[in-house]
Amino acid sequence: MRAVAYQVPQPIEAETSLVDIDLPRPEPKGRDILVEVKAVSVNPVDTKIRRGAKPEAGQWKVLGWDAAGVVSAVGPDASFFKPGDEVFYAGAINRSGTNAEFHLVDERIVGRKPRSVDFAAAAALPLTSITAWEMLFDRLEVTRPVAGAANAIVIIGGAGGVGSIAIQIARALTDLTVIATASRPETVEWVKSLGAHHVVDHLQPLAAQIEALGTGQPGFVFSTTNTDDHLDQIVELIAPQGRFGLIDDPKQLDALPLKRKSISLHWELMFTRSLFATADIEKQNALLNSVSELVDAGRIQSTLNENFGTINAANLRRAHALIESGKAKGKIVLAGF
Repeated sequence: MRAVAYQVPQPIEAETSLVDIDLPRPEPKGRDILVEVKAVSVNPVDTKIRRGAKPEAGQWKVLGWDAAGVVSAVGPDASFFKPGDEVFYAGAINRSGTNAEFHLVDERIVGRKPRSVDFAAAAALPLTSITAWEMLFDRLEVTRPVAGAANAIVIIGGAGGVGSIAIQIARALTDLTVIATASRPETVEWVKSLGAHHVVDHLQPLAAQIEALGTGQPGFVFSTTNTDDHLDQIVELIAPQGRFGLIDDPKQLDALPLKRKSISLHWELMFTRSLFATADIEKQNALLNSVSELVDAGRIQSTLNENFGTINAANLRRAHALIESGKAKGKIVLAGF
C-alpha cells in the first residue's frame, strides 16, 4: 500500500523530510478495524513529531492522526462497525499514522462519518473536535458555573483548528458568551462567522480589551496557542475561582500566579484515552457520533479551509510548512492517493 513517511527528523524544506513509500497492508486483530483512507487532515502535532521523533533504525515513521474513510475489514472482537461503513477518527499517537492507503485503528475511538459532508470535510473534524469537546466538558466543565463569574469563555487562538471548532461547539451546546481572539482581518471575520460573540486581538493586552466589553470577568479561559505569551493576562482577566485550560506546550509554565485567585489548571491531550486505554476510552466513539449528528443537523460546520490535493509527500510537505508558519486558518486537508 502507498504511504508517506520519514526515517530521519528534518526541517520540512528537506526533500526527504517526508517521502512516498510502499508498505505491507496491515490486518486487523482484536477490536481494531482496517480503514481504507479517503482523506486526511494535518495538525500541529504532525509537525512536532516529524521534527523530534526518530523511528528505530531502518524503520519508517508514518504520521497523520485525522482520517475519514471506509471500513475494509474488522478484527474478531470488533462490534461497532462492519465493512463498508463510512467512518472518521483521530487515531492514536503511539501507533502508525493515517498517511497511508489503509490504516488500523481501535474501533472505540472511531465515529460514524457525517452523512451530509464529503470525506475531505469530515477528515478536518475529529482531532480538533475531540480536543475541544474534552476541554469544554471533561476538563473545564463549562456547564458547571463559576460562582460570581460571567458565564463566558475566552478562546485564545480562535481561528486555529481547535479554536474554530471550540467556538462552534460552545455556541451549539452551551449558553456561554464566547470571546475569541484573532489578529488579522480575515481571521477576525472567520471567527465571527463561526459564532463568536466578541473578538479581541491577541497581539494586544487581553485583560483591558475584555474589561471594555462590559461582560464581566469570564469564568473560563481556553488557550490553544502561545500560552506562555498570555499567562499574565489570563490571570488578570479570569474571574476568581475560574478554570483555565490549555493544549499547547509552553517552554515553562509557572502556575504560582494562579494561587491568589484559586484558578484551577487543566491540560487536555486528546490522545490520553487511547494512549493509556482508559476505562472510558469508548467516550470518544460516542463523542464523535455526537459531532457527526451536529454536522448533519447543520448546527456545526467543518473547519476545512484548504484542500491541498492528493495524499503524497510533496503536498504533505506544503501542509507542514504552512502550519509551521503560524498562518494557517482552520484545517488543511488532503484527499485520495
